[in-house]
Amino acid sequence: MSAPAPSAVTASEGPLAIICGGGSMPEAVAQAALRDGREVLLFPIAGSADPALAAKYPHHWIKIGQAGRWLRLVRAAGCRDVVWIGALVRPSIREIRPDFYALRMMPRLLQVYWGGDDLLLTGLAKMFEEHGFRLLGAHQVAPEILAPEGALGARQPTEDDREDITRALELLRATGPFDIGQAVVVAGHRVLAIEAAEGTDRMLEHVAHLRADGRIRTAVGSGVLVKAPKASQDHRFDLPTIGPRTIDGIVRAGLGGLAVVAGSTIVAEPERLIAAAEKAGVFVVGVRALDPVSAEPTA
Repeated sequence: MSAPAPSAVTASEGPLAIICGGGSMPEAVAQAALRDGREVLLFPIAGSADPALAAKYPHHWIKIGQAGRWLRLVRAAGCRDVVWIGALVRPSIREIRPDFYALRMMPRLLQVYWGGDDLLLTGLAKMFEEHGFRLLGAHQVAPEILAPEGALGARQPTEDDREDITRALELLRATGPFDIGQAVVVAGHRVLAIEAAEGTDRMLEHVAHLRADGRIRTAVGSGVLVKAPKASQDHRFDLPTIGPRTIDGIVRAGLGGLAVVAGSTIVAEPERLIAAAEKAGVFVVGVRALDPVSAEPTA
């Protein structure tokens, strides 16, 4: 299923429903919608979302599995447009406590659950649309959250860094169809780590341990973390995200910087991220995606 183009969206009828996972991005999207004159109604997910959201915006707390309750609330509020944003650990089936409506949907939910993340998210998107909702990407509501092309800050990658970035992008393009992850670490043309279920932060911790154990011999301050979306994923869900904590992980891993695909990566707390990168002496750069055939950067 193809996702809508990543551009600003005009207000539709009713408040914007924002399903909130963890982190700072749900509030950034809510603020962007309010600046555009759009009402918002937040649905923080219990156990994931920041409790401080409840003090700032109209909201209803929900739990994973409360599909029927969510539908009643969102329809009562007159919402049509929905954004799902923020960190959420994929729960096990045993952790889900479905309400009656979710139980009726369980055969379909199980069908998409046992696939990879892309299958799960695409299946959920289809269910939203079948109920008459328009599912939007957070970047469609708040385009300013996307990484621009070029350096974010004063430091620039070296030519060696750019060669590592290209190698990393080639690898991510090759692994994308397998729904493995969105990030890789390359140093001196050598692949040090590929993100899987552990996530970017844990992957960087692993690189730091490898360096501490003497398994990585490249100089501290060399090598790059690269994040890129998978070509097959629905961009309304789960775009790669970076923030100040990403910089902390890069520093602990002894890397030289971070590269992301411009226009397809969400930047959380950009001012803090840039300040942290400047203080640590690492670069952050938005680059073009690779052409799917030639491995040359696309325009």
